[in-house]
Amino acid sequence: MSGMQSQSDVQAVHPNVQSVQRALDDAGARDGSGAASQVRLLPAAVHTAAAAAEALGVEVGAIANSLIFDADDAPLLVLTSGAHRVDTARLAASLGVTRLRRATPEFVKRHTGQVIGGVAPVGHPEPLRTLVDTALAAYDELWAAGGVPQAVFPTTYAELLRITSGTPAEVA
Repeated sequence: MSGMQSQSDVQAVHPNVQSVQRALDDAGARDGSGAASQVRLLPAAVHTAAAAAEALGVEVGAIANSLIFDADDAPLLVLTSGAHRVDTARLAASLGVTRLRRATPEFVKRHTGQVIGGVAPVGHPEPLRTLVDTALAAYDELWAAGGVPQAVFPTTYAELLRITSGTPAEVA
């Protein structure tokens, strides 16, 4: 994880990063060691779980992908392990929605204030209905996007559930 920029550098970078850090601070979010979660900048943008895992030196399954779905015209945030693909048919059936599809970039931006590839679990204009992949519980420390494609923060499964008011779910 060398090569990441300091907290002060991150805070100066982008309003989305500041919003995510503020949400983490307000929630008292902790990382896997119990320290306060801090958004960090990677040397380059990471638009995929595989790229994030490589940059961080962790297993791809420890990356908590933030995926926004259009669930009957309402936003749904699914935090899934980077090792999984969401089974949308199964998920739609379990949620009782008639249509569940990947959201357009415009839909994502409207509901999160963030862009695809950098959507964080927190820091949105309004709270989002959130599901958290139970497979993430297998990892002591997880990494999630920090509001822009270059920003990440460490957390845990229990913290993701707590800070997002998420519901545990099998999503793959």
